[in-house]
Amino acid sequence: MELRKLTETLTVSPQIAPEDVQKIKDAGFRSIVCNRPDGEGNDQPTFEEIEMAAKEIGLECLYQPVTSGMVQDEQAEEFGTALTHLPGPVFAYCRTGTRCTTLWSLSHAKDMPASEILGTAKAAGYDMGGVVRRIVNGGKTPTDTGDAKFDVVIVGGGAGGIAVASSLKSRMRDLEIALIDPADIHYYQPGWTMVGAGIFDPATTARTMGSLIPKGVHWIKSAVAAFEPKNNAVILDGCRVVKYDRLIVCPGLKLDWHAVDGLVDTLGKNGVTSNYRYDLAPYTWELVQGLKQGRALFTQPPMPIKCAGAPQKALYLSGDHWYREEIIGNIDIQFMNAGGVLFGVKDYVPALMEYVKKYDATLNYFHNLVSIDGPAKTATFEVKKPDAEPETITTEFDMIHVCPPQTAPDFIRVSPLADAAGWVDVDQITLRHTEYENVWSLGDVMNAPNAKTAAAARMQAPVVAANVTADILGGNPQGAYNGYGSCPLTVERGKIVLAEFGYGGTLMPILPKWLINGTKPTRAAWILKELLLPPVYWGAMLKGREWMAKPEKITGDDSSA
Repeated sequence: MELRKLTETLTVSPQIAPEDVQKIKDAGFRSIVCNRPDGEGNDQPTFEEIEMAAKEIGLECLYQPVTSGMVQDEQAEEFGTALTHLPGPVFAYCRTGTRCTTLWSLSHAKDMPASEILGTAKAAGYDMGGVVRRIVNGGKTPTDTGDAKFDVVIVGGGAGGIAVASSLKSRMRDLEIALIDPADIHYYQPGWTMVGAGIFDPATTARTMGSLIPKGVHWIKSAVAAFEPKNNAVILDGCRVVKYDRLIVCPGLKLDWHAVDGLVDTLGKNGVTSNYRYDLAPYTWELVQGLKQGRALFTQPPMPIKCAGAPQKALYLSGDHWYREEIIGNIDIQFMNAGGVLFGVKDYVPALMEYVKKYDATLNYFHNLVSIDGPAKTATFEVKKPDAEPETITTEFDMIHVCPPQTAPDFIRVSPLADAAGWVDVDQITLRHTEYENVWSLGDVMNAPNAKTAAAARMQAPVVAANVTADILGGNPQGAYNGYGSCPLTVERGKIVLAEFGYGGTLMPILPKWLINGTKPTRAAWILKELLLPPVYWGAMLKGREWMAKPEKITGDDSSA
């Protein structure tokens, strides 16, 4: 007997035998539901045998037979109703447990998000991809067959999505491209660090989505519910279906604010802020200006996160303000890092450590924020140091800058496109999906081992555009991504340590060392960040102009060639 728990009130299982019934009761179940018709298999006990054994020991039984592969909408409703009336917890079985899980999935389609249903089923070992349209349609079989169809469908209208749409259009003007994104506003997120330091006005980091989508690209203003890559289909909220010849997936990642207990309730007040949100970055600057003495915490969750240097950028720029105000001695700066190093590429650490010393900041490694009490102004961390017993510590604060835990979006994590960790599974050179040859991905959502930064997406977009174009023309991949990413570490107002690196931490400076030595803090790098990169973002990257971003050519040494 194999128990596969779906919820606290329902567990499903493959076929059971009468001798299993006592074990089921011993496990705490009070009811049994059979979803397998009698006579389906030669070695299958009848429901009457199971029911007789159950009644002898006081378990309730329900026979709701469902033909394999033919779960009806009404049967799902009946299953859901039965679960509310039977004594719980309930044990349901069929030949493999799949029919039971399908019935449960469809019965909850109206009151649970599709991603939660798919994720719950996946965790129990069941793939509900075959009924995903019905789940998205509220548990009912869709009747609309009028699907939209495009040459290329792009999921996500962030930096990667708009850039790759523009790069594709510059290569093949006649392509029918659809970009799917529900957002009204597009944000230049790298600018939020500067907003949090009082350098950029928030409004300069936002533009309407409609003003940025390339001419001739169809904007489908909707959220994606699920993927059917075997059918070349994207399922939208409301169960609209968009078909494609080729798919590019780049919806970014999910900031999981709810993963820290109490955080959502106190964001934007009680001294709790984050530069990872447009509306909160100005509050960071307000707190920094208002703090004259006390303790300031800056947190960094486990990797991966977008822009791994952003949590400490907030620390450095805040420390710089207090240093210039000559109150740095009154501020206890604590960097609470879930990881074990200050920065993942060692070449940049010496320069950063000079600023850690300048601002007298304490580095606390292996400290992961797990809960926060805003009114009490306390933060609790789980500490897991190597060769030491895990412990939990609670620290008081006067202000705290939180970098939230980050994951792939829910609809990605539960999709057939995802790897075991939930990220889109791609070849790290061509950025083509490892299983579905007409799918590519770029930006924060895919699993190549590079830094998740806008600079990385700027390099990836031309690679994907070149390879999709080559595929349309019947050729082999043409573009190779070398893992390039850039992190301008704003160590003080007016100076930046410009970290540029590729796969394996290999240094990859674009500009000559005599102009910008990335391992040292320079004024030139600050000018690049403050004055040059925003117009390059808006006027070049998002317009498909690949200045200093031409894709490398595939060589015989590349694994995907």
